[in-house]
Amino acid sequence: MIQVDQALSIIAENCCKMPIRKIKVAKSLGFILAETIFSPMDMPPFRQSSMDGYAFLHSELQQFDVVNTLQAGGFLNKEIKKNQAVRIFTGAFVPDHLDTVVMQEHTTVENKTVEITKMPSRFANVRNKGEQIKENELVFEKNTLITPAAIGFLACLGITEIRVYAKPKVAIVVTGNELVKAGKKLPRGKIFESNSIMLNSCLQGVGIKKIEAFRVKDNLKATEKILKHCLSAFDVVLVSGGISVGDYDFVKEALLSNGVEELFYKINQKPGKPLFFGKKDKTIVFALPGNPASTLTSFYIYVHPALKINMGFEAIHLPKIKRKISSAIENTSGKTLFLKGFYDDEKVSVLESQSSAMLNTFAVANALIYLPYDVANIEKDLEVMVIPLN
Repeated sequence: MIQVDQALSIIAENCCKMPIRKIKVAKSLGFILAETIFSPMDMPPFRQSSMDGYAFLHSELQQFDVVNTLQAGGFLNKEIKKNQAVRIFTGAFVPDHLDTVVMQEHTTVENKTVEITKMPSRFANVRNKGEQIKENELVFEKNTLITPAAIGFLACLGITEIRVYAKPKVAIVVTGNELVKAGKKLPRGKIFESNSIMLNSCLQGVGIKKIEAFRVKDNLKATEKILKHCLSAFDVVLVSGGISVGDYDFVKEALLSNGVEELFYKINQKPGKPLFFGKKDKTIVFALPGNPASTLTSFYIYVHPALKINMGFEAIHLPKIKRKISSAIENTSGKTLFLKGFYDDEKVSVLESQSSAMLNTFAVANALIYLPYDVANIEKDLEVMVIPLN
């Protein structure tokens, strides 16, 4: 049995980035760039008006003859005299020999003559060519997360494809004779299966969409068969249940018989002690405890960073903050504790129903409280480590 920090180190050492692929910018949301991108052009590519108003050559004059109109997308290759102006709209091309735009609210117009009632400074309201970015300047560094704004910026530069790290295909394997699919009649002695749905939502929350769930009875041959398929067809395999030491827990045996290398088994923590991590070729495997709260805690602490490594993220762990504990805590277990909690700007409280089988308080918790195995007592108002989940 190993400590939490040891487990996290082993995961980091044995997970790697997915292969690089080229995808459409329009479909790149949530991916991590696998290349550095430089601008192929100046943006804006010409001088633009930042206002609706009138473009003119700044001088001592205050009245101008309006000789033309320029809308966004238009172009004018005509000499404009010193006493002339052009009606112009936001985003429109500013002719090269005009240097200033006055906003329309600061003008009066009569019989195609515009008078400036409040003179702007020279060059006002004109966006220069390359003001946002110049040709060959850096757009994004490698390992940048693609956000909606990043997609918009790339598109405005005419970039349609980028190289990113692929996202893993994930298999969820749920074991247990006692499990019944939600929506069906519940026989006596059975419970509704929830872990696959919960894990699916966790995976979608980190941006993974290629997910397939499988169910298997507590049977060694059946477990070996489904795991053989998943190990060959998926990048990550998450197994829920069957990893403890009961007579009907066959997952570890089935994984080893399929050639999975055991990298660790059991962590000195509560909940989630019987956690298995292994690897076969480039496929990583987590066998998670079957109790729902243990499953979810293990996902947040261990699976989440492994997936982030796969997808190319540099910051892989959930953030940590410190808060004062609202009541004293005693830890006589000698284990690292992950307690469901609720925090605000000042304090964090331990919620009731900490059982690994219960999700009711997890559903309203907004944090996990991290208490190291070597700290036995925490007095009220002392600072503790908090892992936000919101």
